[in-house]
Amino acid sequence: MAKEKKFMTCDGNTAAAHVSYMFTEVAAIYPITPSSPMAEHIDEWAAKGRKNLFGQTVSVQEMESEGGAAGALHGSLQAGALTSTYTASQGLLLMIPNMYKIAGELLPCVFNVSARTLASHSLCIFGDHQDVMACRQTGFAMFCSGSVQEVMDLSAVPYLSTLEAEVPFINFFDGFRTSHEYHKIEEIDMEDIRPLVNPEWVKRFRDRAMSPERPVTRGTAENPETFFTHREASNTYYDRVPEIVEKHLAEVSKITGREYHLFNYYGAKDAENIIILMGSATEPAREAIDFLTKQGKKVGMVAVHLYRPFSVEAIRKAIPATVKRIAVLDRTKESGAEGEPLYLDVKSALYDDPRKPLIVGGRYGLGSSDTTPAKIIAVFKNLELPEPKNHFTVGIVDDVTFTSLPEEEEIPMGGDTVFEAKFYGLGSDGTVGANKNSVQIIGNNTNKYCQAYFSYDSKKSGGFTCSHLRFGDEPIHSAYQVNTPNFVACHVQAYLHMYDVCRGLRNGGTFLLNTIFDGDELVNFIPNKVKRYFAKHNIKVYYINATKIGQEIGLGNRTNTILQSAFFRITKVIPEELAVEQMKKFIVKSYGKKGEDVVKLNYAAVDRGGEYKELAVDPAWANLANDNEAQDDAPAFVKELARPMNAQAGDLLKVSDFVNHGTTDGTWQNGTAAYEKRGVESFVPVWNSENCIQCNKCAYACPHAAIRPFVLDDAEAAAFEAPMIDILAPKTLKGMKFRIQVSVLDCLGCSNCADVCPGKKGEKALKMVPFNVDAPDMIQEAKNWEHLVKNVKSKQNLVDIKQSPKNSQFATPLFEFSGACSGCGETPYVKLISQLFGDREMIANATGCSSIYSASVPSTPYTTNEKGQGPAFNNSLFEDFCEFGLGMALGNKKMKERITVLLHEIIARDDTPAGFKEAAQEWLDGKNDADASKAAAAKLKPFIEGGCSIGCDICAELKTLDHYLVKRSQWIIGGDGASYDIGYGGLDHVLASGEDVNILVLDTEVYSNTGGQSSKSTPLGAIAQFAASGKRISKKDLGLMETTYGYIYVAQIAMGADNNQTLKAIREAEAYPGPSLIIAYSPCINHGIKGKEPDGKLRSMNRSQHEEELAVACGYWHLWRYNPALANEGKNPFQLDSKAPKWEDFRDYLLGEVRFASLQKARPDEAQELYAETEKAAKRRYQSYIRKSQEDWSEQL
Repeated sequence: MAKEKKFMTCDGNTAAAHVSYMFTEVAAIYPITPSSPMAEHIDEWAAKGRKNLFGQTVSVQEMESEGGAAGALHGSLQAGALTSTYTASQGLLLMIPNMYKIAGELLPCVFNVSARTLASHSLCIFGDHQDVMACRQTGFAMFCSGSVQEVMDLSAVPYLSTLEAEVPFINFFDGFRTSHEYHKIEEIDMEDIRPLVNPEWVKRFRDRAMSPERPVTRGTAENPETFFTHREASNTYYDRVPEIVEKHLAEVSKITGREYHLFNYYGAKDAENIIILMGSATEPAREAIDFLTKQGKKVGMVAVHLYRPFSVEAIRKAIPATVKRIAVLDRTKESGAEGEPLYLDVKSALYDDPRKPLIVGGRYGLGSSDTTPAKIIAVFKNLELPEPKNHFTVGIVDDVTFTSLPEEEEIPMGGDTVFEAKFYGLGSDGTVGANKNSVQIIGNNTNKYCQAYFSYDSKKSGGFTCSHLRFGDEPIHSAYQVNTPNFVACHVQAYLHMYDVCRGLRNGGTFLLNTIFDGDELVNFIPNKVKRYFAKHNIKVYYINATKIGQEIGLGNRTNTILQSAFFRITKVIPEELAVEQMKKFIVKSYGKKGEDVVKLNYAAVDRGGEYKELAVDPAWANLANDNEAQDDAPAFVKELARPMNAQAGDLLKVSDFVNHGTTDGTWQNGTAAYEKRGVESFVPVWNSENCIQCNKCAYACPHAAIRPFVLDDAEAAAFEAPMIDILAPKTLKGMKFRIQVSVLDCLGCSNCADVCPGKKGEKALKMVPFNVDAPDMIQEAKNWEHLVKNVKSKQNLVDIKQSPKNSQFATPLFEFSGACSGCGETPYVKLISQLFGDREMIANATGCSSIYSASVPSTPYTTNEKGQGPAFNNSLFEDFCEFGLGMALGNKKMKERITVLLHEIIARDDTPAGFKEAAQEWLDGKNDADASKAAAAKLKPFIEGGCSIGCDICAELKTLDHYLVKRSQWIIGGDGASYDIGYGGLDHVLASGEDVNILVLDTEVYSNTGGQSSKSTPLGAIAQFAASGKRISKKDLGLMETTYGYIYVAQIAMGADNNQTLKAIREAEAYPGPSLIIAYSPCINHGIKGKEPDGKLRSMNRSQHEEELAVACGYWHLWRYNPALANEGKNPFQLDSKAPKWEDFRDYLLGEVRFASLQKARPDEAQELYAETEKAAKRRYQSYIRKSQEDWSEQL
């Protein structure tokens, strides 16, 4: 009797991890997008006791970097344990040196790779084949799967083949498009695989393990007379690989009933025009071929599975005898090469083929650029031309070098039974999570096939998300975004004005809007172009006030469950009763760890999902003209580049748009974030001047610089009509007017400002109110902001901005409206530094959260002051950010040395004016002092300009260097993953160099950007990715370690706990003439802040500043400064700034964060013990600080 098929709904990463777990004994891991989930699954399953083929759980070891993971894997293999790793992109490249060793030593293993773009002119975390193609020379065999089902079916093949062939494998599939695409697939059972594993292969591997019982020497050095000869000895191992892989493909084909070969052919048997490619694009290629063959076209495709070793015999066999023309598609770019890798391999393989086909090559899909059947049709049309274009691109418009093929119209090709849906949401509103649940509900409870894919912008939570779902009666091969939906849900009403949310919605389709409006208000709110689309295309429109329902239930802005319920009720893709039952089942799965109260709230959300209404579509709307577009003074760069990208229409831009705006090398203009004005918050602060004491705490705490104090002189005040009050202090501003103003279109509504506001007599000056972008009062607030930023000059030159937190906020933030999460704990520090030093700040930023919210095109939050000065930002890599920053400092230092030489020459000349000499000497005397160099530069520049006008060669050179005259403030910024782990060696070396650089560590205690994996900063007892059962070792005390050098300024700060200490530490660090390190506690959404305080107030990211205060008060985090300058005065350089902790509150603090509280559910027997150990670790650390603060430095040796 045939074995019953077992289905599961999962993504490609899960499928790969499912099979990898079977063969793995040790996993050496390090987080990187988009491969991290594979390692997370391995860790989670091991923590739950899942067994592999050998009856054991996998031993998981997180390393400090990908290079470290490769080293650990190499060592584990040599010790005789079957070892795997999971990586991508730059991480895979860091493994290359070890890959040569592993391949050279013929060690069987598999690297599982969600193939991803490499950073070049910019970072891109999305998918293509650049990373794996950079490894094709290492000696690893390379195996590719093209869909989630193929990943499930075929991931065993590299493992079986590596054991038999003793050649290591890369098992790769497309990052995001396959790794993160959810599909209903047939599951491979471990017992189906077990008979395929020959115990002799495992024994042979074990017998080669290093052992003092049978000692050998490996890793030798070899000389010229033998190395070459010796290297060729491995050839026979590689010659056997294709035959071995084909054998295992046949075995898997028998199990699955799906036929697999090294090269799979699909299409007409008598095809004349074919394409050759690999990866996820083979799926839309199937649809395109089906479409064309129905028209009588003789077309086909060869899908590559085994890319290395490349079997000439097998690819020749796969190609139909009738072939005349071939297009080879590469998902990579190799600048300067005669062609991309697969194209060159195919040309070489068919060089002397008797069929003599014409072969052309092209590039597609870089950075997950969507590859649809229409784009594949364009390739086939190119092949039909008398002279097909070679070295073409498809899917873009290249109007500069004219490589691109003409575009084809997008039409539905997924089949008549396929239902397509799109959901537009806001990052962290739960839309993506709800849709992941939806696709599993449908997949697991019906006979329908399903698919889900999720696209995002580069902002953190609070950014744009779009979920693409498909359901059908046949397997779905549409590995591309939904372009022709039957159903669209818009979960953020503002999106109607920001994005073309109706794009592609089919005639007779359905539209669901989450909105606070009703009746005429709603009709007036909907843009004319949207209403016109509704009428012209016979769209059925529903709306629901999920925002209000969420607030009534107690879910705040989490509308996802309400809208998910509405979707099921409206579309009836499955019976309503079943949908409700299954939604509640998945609520327990998704939110069970967060407590019974959260589960019940979401149950209520499901029940109220039926409170939608239908909007009557007026046929007259079909004739509406477009609304008048608001005109502003945005520069051409913003209008022509940034805004189309922000509107999710970047795919419509041409190559010339980037060339003409000077961005070819990745350079982007500063300050574009100020033109977004998204208005996506649910609540916004409103200022009551009567309760304001002018402390500026609100502005100090704001993560997005969206609330600021403005000081107006008489003329400015006369031109402004909104309420103002007399300024109280400082004296230099007396007689002027003061106003706190909110940018309601830039605020994300976190409410930290209102939370920290002291107010007067218990009445706060800031109150959070519901935000309605079209309300008259909010329109006026937006106008107020616009007026103030354009017409009121900064008064920071009249006050000492470094004197107090209050004064610091009179300085214009040069970091504003970033893509960080609402309530972000990191950005207030970054913003403050930009206010204090931004006009002369250089930034080397590690890859991570801080690089993404600081520099994700098209939005650049770093901006300029009235003089056009501002922070200069750059990001190199994750691991080298400190070295990168040191390089900046060294380059700057060298240029100042050149200026010094030139000015000495100027001074030595007899014909140099006395004033010029005096200015030059003033600069030489004060060049290492910020204020002195500013003053001297102002005097010096006119003389340099004058010298240039009369032909002075020295002055001409000085003119090119005059931007170095003001002492620069070099900042190196990164998170704890970069600083404690992958970049620690560089951090330590740069600090040890003694150079004048400042390192800011934004310590969230997890890898925030990649999803919350454990770092060496993660405290003992916390649950994180890669620490599913709670971390069992203490947090590294990075700050204390660096104090041992004795000449490094070190501080540990928490802004919300002590505003003054934060400012003092940053000020002292920057002024210190040597290296400095500041470690800043930064609450993060990955902490899962929740619960209530004794006063009834909720703990959440909406009060992240208060969370810092609680952390310090209970002893979880400590404030201190180590200033080497004090040692020179015979004083103790270590100053403990924290008060004695209230240890009795420590446990309550931990239980207010899910990362600790969930331990009670995951490990109830161990939780209390781990909590106690966490507290002990904090007390040990505090005691060490007490001892440091009591040292006697009065006696000098």
